Amino acid sequence: MEAEAALELVKHGATLLLLDVPQNTLIGIDTQMFFSGPNFKGVKMIPPGVHFIYYSSSNREGNEFSPIVGFFVEASPSEVIVKKWDSKDERFVKLSEEEGERYAQAVKKLEFDRQLGPYALDQYGDWKRLSNFITKSTIESIEPIGGEITIISESEMVGNVHKTAMEKVLAEQLKNSKFSKPDKKSPSNGCYYTSIPRVIKLKGVSGQDLTNMNLDKTHILETILTKQYGGSEDSLLGELQFAFVAFLMGQSLEAFLQWKLLVSLLLGCTEAPLHTRTQLFTKFIKAIYYQLKIGFQKDSKDTSRAEKGATTSLDESLLSADNFLRHLCKDFFSLVLDAPVVDGDLLTWTRKLRELLERTLGWDFQPNSSVDGMHLEEDDEFAPVVETLDDPDH
Repeated sequence: MEAEAALELVKHGATLLLLDVPQNTLIGIDTQMFFSGPNFKGVKMIPPGVHFIYYSSSNREGNEFSPIVGFFVEASPSEVIVKKWDSKDERFVKLSEEEGERYAQAVKKLEFDRQLGPYALDQYGDWKRLSNFITKSTIESIEPIGGEITIISESEMVGNVHKTAMEKVLAEQLKNSKFSKPDKKSPSNGCYYTSIPRVIKLKGVSGQDLTNMNLDKTHILETILTKQYGGSEDSLLGELQFAFVAFLMGQSLEAFLQWKLLVSLLLGCTEAPLHTRTQLFTKFIKAIYYQLKIGFQKDSKDTSRAEKGATTSLDESLLSADNFLRHLCKDFFSLVLDAPVVDGDLLTWTRKLRELLERTLGWDFQPNSSVDGMHLEEDDEFAPVVETLDDPDH
């Protein structure tokens, strides 16, 4: 990049200034990760907009790490975000307004320029595809008190027995990870995710009607869109992306469970994709296509990072551990691809998602594939559940 163009990016891009960072600390922003050296003081040339910043300190040998802590920010053009390392609590803290402004002015005078690593703009496209529906409103409505997302606040969730095989795999990985040693003394401080019901339970509705409603999640979707998201489809997609980023980069089990609930809700609809919410489903399939595609990507740095416990790659075993995604995708693909009339964009992105899963995970979605013959176990979340609340026998 030419010096003049680089200077323009330095001036108009946002800057993350990190003071007193210990060596070998993991610093992440979006899909990019750094291990701090002796002169590292942050990241410059950050495009304005929403970003996810996360970090984890290490011991002197650099082989054991504290749990990842992450937070979302919406950076304005030329904004300087200043954080200082608190060695006692092993976390970044804000400075006073006066002190923060003094450092911000020093950054704008380029006094820290040599100690700031550049934001890798060639990776910005991937980040935009992961976060294009996340807004300032999304962050403010979901983030925990204080803004920090960490598995430390999820120790009870990790300790519980999880229902599906995938959740057990994830919980075990999080417990065994060098990054994830939950502190039982830490107070619970989770995110404010939208409550997503698995089944409909209504008074005065026949068992057959309830069964139909629970086999097609369109009614649940419409209710949630109206009551929880004010009718905004993009707000729902923003929460889907928020949860995925918090899970992938922040190693949050709570975020994974919310992402799974939202994906299950949407892929469980049959009426909405083809008739009432075609645009929503086109955007949704496109969003999870990029989540999985980018999540499955592995670059040359992944091996060394994985040895230290750090990676932003999606572990394929999580999606192969049970029938969650495979089961729902198979039904959804059949619904869309076999429909006599279907929106062209929805058809295109559905085909792309199917090809990605077949190519990456080796899943076979053909009609005679083995997934057709799979059985539903007693604790399978896809087994139909019907409850009529005014039935005297219940």
